[in-house]
Amino acid sequence: MTDTAIVIGAGVGGLATAIRLALLGMQVIVFEKNPVAGGKIGQIREKGYRFDTGPSLFTLPHLVDEISPESSPGLEYRKLDTISRYFFEDKTVFDAPADPVLFTRELAKITGENQEKITRFLNDASELYRLTSPLFLFSAFHRFSRLLTTKNLGVMAGMFKFNPFLSMHAHNRKAFERDKTIQLFDRYATYNGSDPYKAPATLNMIAHLEHNLGAYLPVGGIFRIVEHLYKTAVKLGVVFHFEQEVDEILIENKRAAGVSVKGKVHAADLVVSAGDVFKTWSRLISHVKVPRAVKKQDLSSSAMIFYMGIRRTYEQLELHNIFFSGNYPEEFRSLSPKEFYTPFEDPTIYIYNSSLLNPSDAPPGGSNLFVMINTPYNRGEDWDELAQKARKHIIGKLQRHGIDLSTEIEFEQVATPASIEELSLSTAGALYGNSSNSTMSAFNRHPNFSRKIKNLFFAGGSVHPGGGIPLCLASAKIVEQEVKSYLNIRT
Repeated sequence: MTDTAIVIGAGVGGLATAIRLALLGMQVIVFEKNPVAGGKIGQIREKGYRFDTGPSLFTLPHLVDEISPESSPGLEYRKLDTISRYFFEDKTVFDAPADPVLFTRELAKITGENQEKITRFLNDASELYRLTSPLFLFSAFHRFSRLLTTKNLGVMAGMFKFNPFLSMHAHNRKAFERDKTIQLFDRYATYNGSDPYKAPATLNMIAHLEHNLGAYLPVGGIFRIVEHLYKTAVKLGVVFHFEQEVDEILIENKRAAGVSVKGKVHAADLVVSAGDVFKTWSRLISHVKVPRAVKKQDLSSSAMIFYMGIRRTYEQLELHNIFFSGNYPEEFRSLSPKEFYTPFEDPTIYIYNSSLLNPSDAPPGGSNLFVMINTPYNRGEDWDELAQKARKHIIGKLQRHGIDLSTEIEFEQVATPASIEELSLSTAGALYGNSSNSTMSAFNRHPNFSRKIKNLFFAGGSVHPGGGIPLCLASAKIVEQEVKSYLNIRT
């Protein structure tokens, strides 16, 4: 008899999990509250413009390739020649080449940094990733039987040479001499919603993904990842129910036995929640004590994103663009969750300009600009008012860099922490679940399985190993490993 698995949520983590379980021979059913798949990865089409609404950078594409059947077309993507264009407040502009040797040479030239120090930093980031990723990114190390092995104890001992008890910024200050170099590498803390002045130095491995392994863009945009995974799942027989929000995960004898949707019971041999883990425990599970990893949450940052259809192009812009704040420490202080948020007057601005490589994303002669700044998660602020203040700061800052948006906007829509929370059910609109602002953050993340309820598993950005496309895909891989163990134990 074929086992049935129910997956709650059709974001990237849920889609990848559904595919992996279907490849194990299971009958997979997915329930999604929204009318389409994607979760935080969506798209807007208006007035001839198309916008990716969620993540905009793609790394570790092999995590998609390895679940793409050979009999069907795979996801088509291209490796970027330029990773990002950096704009500093003193008007210095730096194009970061994808080639690591060119990158170190050009960064040294533009900043005055010692080239050998940059090379050493990237080599250390590569070694840190090689050493730790099998344990901390691609396995359920929360199971003590897997963590406490001779090999893994060696991994944790080896981590000490990478200063895990220093903050990322403190480590980078020791590694480099030039402020611009430090700021460039500090930025990688924001890739999982963290603060470089608090997050551990081990997060420097994130730079390895871009600068040593490469950054990519799917042909047609980031939403193509969702479309590809969805089509693959359907071909494998996965059944999707859209606009069907799960009301409860059914528990019988301390095991997950299915779900209830609009009063109807759907039985299953196992359940995977690929939605927000806090919402899962607080809304969907009754009469079970909430785990400590959920109750004591230190949430990641969120964002305000302005989707702007522009009647012109800008030769100053690359595909990915970073306009750095002139006062990085003060910017991160403004993101503190201790106080209600006030938009910082000189924010770091990220602009994703996909029409540069996908011309069909904008009308001829136009641009589709995804303009983002970091914000705290939602604590009940008036985000409509804050968005207007932030917009003024953004337009003023870009004007200082010679980019005038004020008279060229043909279409505009904004996403805030409140709207992100409503769309994705992510707690308080936090983009990455828990923050990684402490050395123990990885250990404090919710595992991909439940210690309290048998046959209940977790995927997606709010659980181990974290948020963002590659880590959501990695969570699905871990769930597959856990389900394989469950099936072997049961038989």
